[in-house]
Amino acid sequence: MENVLTIDLEEWYHANYEDNLFQPGQDYEERVIGNTNKMLDLFDRYQAKATFFTLGMIAEKYPELVRLIHKRGHEIASHGYGHQLIYNQSEQEFEEDLQKSIITIEKAIGQRPKGFRAPSWSVKHETPWVFSVLKRNGIEYDASIFPVKTFLYGIPDAPRMPFQMNFREGSMLEFPTSTVQLGSKNVPFSGGFYFRFLPYAVIRRMFRVLNKAGQPVIFYLHPREIDPHQPKLEKLSFRDHFIHYYQIGSCERKLEKLLREFRFTTVENYLFHSQKEFDVVWSLNESAVYRPAGAGGRTISG
Repeated sequence: MENVLTIDLEEWYHANYEDNLFQPGQDYEERVIGNTNKMLDLFDRYQAKATFFTLGMIAEKYPELVRLIHKRGHEIASHGYGHQLIYNQSEQEFEEDLQKSIITIEKAIGQRPKGFRAPSWSVKHETPWVFSVLKRNGIEYDASIFPVKTFLYGIPDAPRMPFQMNFREGSMLEFPTSTVQLGSKNVPFSGGFYFRFLPYAVIRRMFRVLNKAGQPVIFYLHPREIDPHQPKLEKLSFRDHFIHYYQIGSCERKLEKLLREFRFTTVENYLFHSQKEFDVVWSLNESAVYRPAGAGGRTISG
């Protein structure tokens, strides 16, 4: 079956472990173009398509890169503009950041993005207004929930599979990053540090567990994670340095193994180009409710 490949299109210095790790107005060495081109060639080799959750500041600075990604058959979605943590923003600040990202993406590729992913999955129970803002700005699906708990992000009680998010102004499709449930815990594996940290045999096994259950794996990576020669962020703690750089040198080879063994498509293709049923209904302030799609769930067909 087809899994879903997502790339958070940002630079090597975009990290939210601590405040002021990067300054939005400062000039840094550019690495995203070369790293993204390597990814695009790799995806072409294995006929994989990806959703690129794109920072507005990347679309503004490198519109030709975003156009190239789009031209090669990949989806462009929003990752906000400045890679700021949403739970540190007001509703108005978030909306202004989102709108700026939508404008820069539309200017680059001539169409508005359908999807959104929060920087560092920074949606919490305390930010239920996020989905209202997305809805009124034309976003059709969200991929901001990671059903785990870490020091930086996570909503561990959220559903693990794609579901319908209910909120005050209506509903929206939510595409959470994949986990495998072991006992009462959700175990992350599907990208980033977890992909670099875990042995490939474990990654393969977890892909097969979800696929056997009829579920796609929602996988993510950043262009910097295949770049062992990138500059180093200063002032990182030991923990954050370990998370950010562990096994960077072998990640590209590991990614190629994954592309060789599994099929990948975009969020847009998975959601809208074939009929899918979402029989889990949830909100940030309620428990999950499981219903057949015809009894209150949502069926999407392209």
